[in-house]
Amino acid sequence: MTNEQAVSLLEDLRSHNIQELKVEKEDFLTFRQALMKAEDVSNFRGVAKHHGITIYTYEPNWS
Repeated sequence: MTNEQAVSLLEDLRSHNIQELKVEKEDFLTFRQALMKAEDVSNFRGVAKHHGITIYTYEPNWS
């Protein structure tokens, strides 16, 4: 995954084009770097699963 792909996936989540995003272990650091730069980072929710997989959703005001 490239940084541009990560930014595009974040926008897809934000606009509800996709409901959730599965990020594999090998893509996690690249995706996280893009996520941390997002203005609305606190609206993204990540749930860790087995084998290094993280499922992200966009849930404004979830916390």
